[in-house]
Amino acid sequence: MSEAHSAMVPSDNPVMYIQHHLANWKVGEGFWTWHLDTILFGALTALALMIVGRMVAKNLSADAPTGLQSFLELIVEFVDTQVKESFHGHSPLIAPLALTIFMWVFLMNAMDLLPVDLLAFIGNLAGVELHAKMVPTTDLNTTFAMAISVFVLIVYFSIKAKGVLGFGKEFLYLPFGKYLMPVNVVMKLVEELAKPVSLGMRLFGNMYAGELIFLLIALLPFWVQPLLSAPWAIFHILIITLQAFIFMILTIVYLSLAHEEH
Repeated sequence: MSEAHSAMVPSDNPVMYIQHHLANWKVGEGFWTWHLDTILFGALTALALMIVGRMVAKNLSADAPTGLQSFLELIVEFVDTQVKESFHGHSPLIAPLALTIFMWVFLMNAMDLLPVDLLAFIGNLAGVELHAKMVPTTDLNTTFAMAISVFVLIVYFSIKAKGVLGFGKEFLYLPFGKYLMPVNVVMKLVEELAKPVSLGMRLFGNMYAGELIFLLIALLPFWVQPLLSAPWAIFHILIITLQAFIFMILTIVYLSLAHEEH
């Protein structure tokens, strides 16, 4: 992996170098700011996942499976096992949702393994100063959008399993009974809101820190970079996979809890 310095940012100014690489390609101002790099690379990884999945599905073979088919079957079986062990309800949505989350988050995280100066190099070739990030999960907008989507599903499954009345009783009467309803509501709100916050912040924090370490390595002398970048990239593969797994398994657990009577 090459961690060469960007020609657009002087190597003797590490603060400018890091700020440049952590700046999003965006349009608009304030609340209506759009991070185009996040949208682009998030969409590209999703498209790649759909294309590969469709290609394998069209050429399934029970007698002579390809290596890619066998690899995807292992992932499907792994995710299916996690769903069976962690989800105690019955829903045809959970397993496909868990598989999609795991694969998509993994692919977005894996963009972190590309050279940190790749986009700057492409921008130099095109004669433009390109401020963009390739890792969608280093953007809070991505991680919180996914976490909020999971939160909406939690509310939906809770109401579907318990009804509007049962869902309301959980907020009002648990855990301290009807005489402490205000306390119950506050505690329930904190408990529920902590789920999307922890999901979004955990993924963002780990991936942002990993990207920052790659940038710090890129600021070192060129002869030191291979000694550090290769071991960190190998270790980072574990982080990438682990964070995708954690996001998936917590989603399954939260949706399972939504089905249960507490």
